[in-house]
Amino acid sequence: MIHFETERLIIKEVSIVEELKALLSVYTQEVNMRYIQSGKYDWTFQELENRYKEINDTGYPQGYGIFAVKLRGENKIIGEAGLFNSFSDTKKMELGYIIDQMYWNNGYGTEVCQGLIDYAFRRLACTEFVIRMYDQNIGSVRVCEKLGFEHVLTGETENKKVFREYRKTFV
Repeated sequence: MIHFETERLIIKEVSIVEELKALLSVYTQEVNMRYIQSGKYDWTFQELENRYKEINDTGYPQGYGIFAVKLRGENKIIGEAGLFNSFSDTKKMELGYIIDQMYWNNGYGTEVCQGLIDYAFRRLACTEFVIRMYDQNIGSVRVCEKLGFEHVLTGETENKKVFREYRKTFV
């Protein structure tokens, strides 16, 4: 079971119904989901539970997947974060996160991404990380820049939205 902590956060597998319910409240706010590829914000509990099961229980080696992000000391879920094997190479991982808009502009995106990088580098032997986001997601662009990611690609999605791709390699 994945569980690690940063200075202010706990990143852990979703293990109880209450945690999934808290994540549902993040997933059902349009403002939180506007920069997510699907843009979907009318999630049901069952859909979200199925998403977590699909990603965490199948297709990923132990230690990869999507996880709850909690505030340390308050035991409050403020979002999710994940490590995704998008490249068929377990040394190369894609990072992703969703933070509830109530907690934006507090450095949590940077902190959770750095925590995922440290965890994946030390425990999973990952050496390359990729983050993709829509061009207008200025908060995530800043996270990438703060963490020293290199902007390697700008492109257009099928739905005509401009995206950026950032990479960082460790040797």
